[in-house]
Amino acid sequence: MGVGRALSDAKPYVAMVLLQVGFAGMYIVSVASLKRGMNHFVLVVYRNLVATVLMAPFALLLERGVRPKMTVRIFLKIMGLAILEPVLDQNLYYMGAKLTSAGFASALVNILPAVTFLLAVLLRMEKVRLRSLHSQAKIAGTVFTVAGAVLMIMYHGPVVQFPWSSSASGGAGHHVDGAAAAAAATASSASSWLNGTVMLVGSCVCWSGFFILQNNTLQSYPAELSLTALICVLGSAMSGAVALI
Repeated sequence: MGVGRALSDAKPYVAMVLLQVGFAGMYIVSVASLKRGMNHFVLVVYRNLVATVLMAPFALLLERGVRPKMTVRIFLKIMGLAILEPVLDQNLYYMGAKLTSAGFASALVNILPAVTFLLAVLLRMEKVRLRSLHSQAKIAGTVFTVAGAVLMIMYHGPVVQFPWSSSASGGAGHHVDGAAAAAAATASSASSWLNGTVMLVGSCVCWSGFFILQNNTLQSYPAELSLTALICVLGSAMSGAVALI
């Protein structure tokens, strides 16, 4: 009895670990596809189409008798979820990863719990009690994750010019031209990196908003598989429209 209850209590945590494993596999496949020349808008459409094909049969079979009635309010919430995650979050993430690097993008996504916590507090979905150990742990985790993200944004690895990497021959004119070209390339790289960082942060904000709206939607539509399938269907349609444009 005790073992069975422990396993039941551990299910949400095991599910979250498996979710992270799935994200890791998705990052690998996505980066490989983008490096081979696939457009990120098209990749988002394919991603949601495949998810729809895989999730729809499970939703139809396993939640046949538990799906609540669809209302206009619930449908609007599902549309909002499709806009936040498949359309905005995924496209912003891929654009940011392309302008920065896969490692930097994956690491910056770690601020997601902190952003979600802050949004939940602002929307009064999360109560903070300073004397509570639970709240203190959340505040400390938020501070550390934001501090780490700021550190990564401020320092992402400078381009170091070694004396032996440039040719000494060629005269002063070639040296000046080379220095100017290097400065221009560095400025362009810094601008791209900054734009990519902004897109990644925007991706995290959209993803956090998705989590909060999803939690609210599940209260009125408690059918997880069906909700996921509907988000993927609408996400495929909206992402397809964005890709065509």
